Amino acid sequence: MSGRIPLAVPDLGAAEARALAQCVEDNWVSSAGPDVTAFEAAIADLAGVDHGVAVVNGTAALHLALLIAGVKPGDRVIVPDWTFVATANAVRHAGATPVFVDVTAESWTLDPALLSDAIKAETPAAIVAVHALGHPADMDAINDVARERDVQVIEDAAGAIGAAFGDRPVGGLGDAAIFSFNGNKTVTAGGGGAIVTRHKDWAVRARHLSTQARTGAAYQHDIAGFNYRMPNLNAALGLAQLGRLPEMLAAKRAIAARYDAAFAGRGDLLTMPRCGWSESACWLYSVRCAKRTAAVDLIEHVGRAGAEARLFWEALSDQDPYLDFPSFGTGVAASLSGTVVSLPCSSSLSGDDQMRVIDAVAGWRGADLKDAA
Repeated sequence: MSGRIPLAVPDLGAAEARALAQCVEDNWVSSAGPDVTAFEAAIADLAGVDHGVAVVNGTAALHLALLIAGVKPGDRVIVPDWTFVATANAVRHAGATPVFVDVTAESWTLDPALLSDAIKAETPAAIVAVHALGHPADMDAINDVARERDVQVIEDAAGAIGAAFGDRPVGGLGDAAIFSFNGNKTVTAGGGGAIVTRHKDWAVRARHLSTQARTGAAYQHDIAGFNYRMPNLNAALGLAQLGRLPEMLAAKRAIAARYDAAFAGRGDLLTMPRCGWSESACWLYSVRCAKRTAAVDLIEHVGRAGAEARLFWEALSDQDPYLDFPSFGTGVAASLSGTVVSLPCSSSLSGDDQMRVIDAVAGWRGADLKDAA
């Protein structure tokens, strides 16, 4: 048996090494440098919009996106109940109140019908639509509901770079969007995030806030800002990764297709959604088990075969920091909590290693999904 198969690791090579070496040679390693500007332009272009602002991580990007969208302390912001905690944390950082809305069983993304009820009841300042696992939310339906009440829409596309809704890339489907370039993302900058938007004034404000709200060369500031700028080293790494995005996306989608085929027809596993109206980025391949005990057992079983697997998100409205916040549920987020397991899916995953994982899962059986609580 070869070494342990990791869940999701950076796919780095010679291009990335050259980019970092060039930064050191040119002495552009901090938050100033030509690669930051080039990275911002490349991310905006990928999203089909005109403006991009690179920052230190995806949470900072979401915090700034809320602020430039006009979210103020005391406002309410709708977020999916099934998402990474950073989505809700950023709302709190902005001084606003998260309102949790359930996801659909078909897409594991924000439920547009329930969203309509929540908007009428809560009068939010913004909606954060999360593209879960790299799968786009139903953005046409979400935008239709938002426009009825003049609510801003922000895409949390943290893990969805390269995904599309119909023939439109994620990142350009709302008023603003954010990406993450953490080490487990398809494209990594070693860290980092970005805001993209078609609104020039929003981008100008985001950049201003991210640089301590400095007004010129002197140490003069017009508001309490943040030290959120991305270092040039990270941007250079991200640029090199973007040059390889098509091949890495193709690898991710091929890995997902092989898993789908291997797990088809099983009554104890549900493969992650891929709706016909979207092209998923297949960021972190995951399956749903019937119960938490089955999910934990699957993780342990795969681990004994020399591969890493992990539980994925859990509903935020059931967690201590968010128990007292408004929520609108149908039970889908609750059913996904503790039952979704992510399997090895690095874009560099070899065919032999994927077969080891597939063979391990083939030798496991869990409770039938129709018996799920």
